[in-house]
Amino acid sequence: MDHLEIYVSNLKTSYAFYSWLLPQLGFEAYQNWADGFSFRKKDFYLVFVQTQAKYLANGYNRCNVGLNHLAFSVGSRAKVDFFKKQLEQRQVTLLYPERYPYAGGKDHYACFFEDPDRIKLEIVARKKD
Repeated sequence: MDHLEIYVSNLKTSYAFYSWLLPQLGFEAYQNWADGFSFRKKDFYLVFVQTQAKYLANGYNRCNVGLNHLAFSVGSRAKVDFFKKQLEQRQVTLLYPERYPYAGGKDHYACFFEDPDRIKLEIVARKKD
């Protein structure tokens, strides 16, 4: 995959959220313009664009047709735990907290949460430790 473009309801709020999260996942700031910004990791980049006012009322719902969630792989369970603590401190909405860290199944160690537009995100450990 080359890039993924996500439309957001509030560019400033999304920038504050992703400019904290993505560098911790190995992404670096890439592009910045009046209506958007992007972060890249190697040859892949994520683009965030301000949704036009006429489309804002539609909102986002991950259960509709389209994107359900983005999952970011980290190297260990300890890193997943680190992110969970950071997200809690930032008062980010965690999903399935009662089933943490196995909400994805008994062999799937992950933390699920929402971005400012309620897009579901996941931090997952790819290897057992």
